Amino acid sequence: MTFQAKFPQGFLWGGATSANQVEGAYNLGGKGLSTADVVEFVEPEDRTSMKIPFPSIDEINNILKTDENRVFPKRFGIDFYHNYKEDIALLKELGFKTFRISIGWARIFPNGTETEPNEEGLAFYDRVFDEMKKHGIEPLVTLSHYEIPLHLSKEYGGFYSREVVDYFAHYAKTVFHRYKDKVKYWITFNEINSLLMAPYIGTGLVQDFVPEGKLLEAKYQTAHHQLVANAKAIKACHEIIPDAQIGCMVIGMINYPMSPHPEDAFAAHQDMHKTFFFTDVFTRGAYPSYMKRFFAENNIHVNMEIGDEKLLRDNTVDYIPFSYYMSGVSARPEQGGEKAGGNLLSNLKNPYLEASDWGWQIDPVGLRTLLNMFHERYEKPLFIVENGLGAFDKVEEDGSVHDPYRMDYLRSHIEQMKEAIGDGVDLWGYTTWGPIDLVSFSTSEMSKRYGFIYVDQDDYGNGSLKRSKKDSFYWYQKVIASNGEDLA
Repeated sequence: MTFQAKFPQGFLWGGATSANQVEGAYNLGGKGLSTADVVEFVEPEDRTSMKIPFPSIDEINNILKTDENRVFPKRFGIDFYHNYKEDIALLKELGFKTFRISIGWARIFPNGTETEPNEEGLAFYDRVFDEMKKHGIEPLVTLSHYEIPLHLSKEYGGFYSREVVDYFAHYAKTVFHRYKDKVKYWITFNEINSLLMAPYIGTGLVQDFVPEGKLLEAKYQTAHHQLVANAKAIKACHEIIPDAQIGCMVIGMINYPMSPHPEDAFAAHQDMHKTFFFTDVFTRGAYPSYMKRFFAENNIHVNMEIGDEKLLRDNTVDYIPFSYYMSGVSARPEQGGEKAGGNLLSNLKNPYLEASDWGWQIDPVGLRTLLNMFHERYEKPLFIVENGLGAFDKVEEDGSVHDPYRMDYLRSHIEQMKEAIGDGVDLWGYTTWGPIDLVSFSTSEMSKRYGFIYVDQDDYGNGSLKRSKKDSFYWYQKVIASNGEDLA
């Protein structure tokens, strides 16, 4: 007897973006500066390395004083701020059921500390959500996607300071009240586990607030504050929008042992805790027991306030949203091994896998494995909210873009998603990363393109911003129309 897996009716097909990578208009509509607005484009000498900023306050101030002849791509994005109607219409043509965007916190509270929100910012997102509703597209909204108001970073060290938890909670309540009739799917933090490698990008932590020799402890203190902020936001969301679904997102990655050696296998098991620590806390509602030993062996003390444990226990996620781009390899320390490129969680290279132009190792079967792992560990609904291939695209003389490599990548992952559903995984939806070309998070460049829709803009912000359809546009349109049955 053959078994045929199928995507369920009502599966949420779509795509995902973030405010700082698409909106632009960084100084319009009352918006304040965010941590992303001071991340500079640097001509990449080696595209497979990730240049992760971790500035000091002096370095930030120097950027603000001398920014005239420098390029800050996340300030201009792809000007979604002025082109959102055209872009959403294109997504409707693709057949999107959902579109993941983020709200720019600094567009609502310019410094992050204000009592009253910026009405111009709130009104902008009203218009975006109304346009999505007009086209029958369900918003999936992230509260903090790799940016916080810059003021909170410079004055408080971002989420390293407890005060920022309350500023975030105030921001979350404000947008829940404002959009309670327009948004039912929410995500608190984008890829929360990324703070272990990129604390400035994910949390706003800057060097000045880290005690000497205590960077690892500072990261976990910051993590605790974000997990508490996540729980406060979940509590507020359930009170303000009772029928909403809210989750917290992680980078989804599985780790294979380099060899059958038992110590390699245990190293892979330990490396999975870089993801599971976060999902264990916000799904099960408590710190996992394995962290006690980790904290003790690394001389880490995390300050918790009275009531934190109850808050975490009583306010867990409704579903688990995650990104998936690659898998990793782990080995016992003395083994060494070549590092895989472009990797936030810093893993070894897998000789059995091909890699993208940026060194990201392509492993569709790993996605099926991870889906099953999450399902068996938590028995919660899952949502793949980022997946895609960053690649160089060539525009032909007639304006067309032939991108079979993108279709091949997505096809292979969608096939494995379907198999995971057949395995019994409760998967709600799939939003590919960057359905419209956008500014890359990792390199702040436009050359690394993910989209079905080409945007005429180079790494320095030059170009007409004209949108045009790649071959993959028509392919994904067919995939959605067939509910994942026609992948040819």
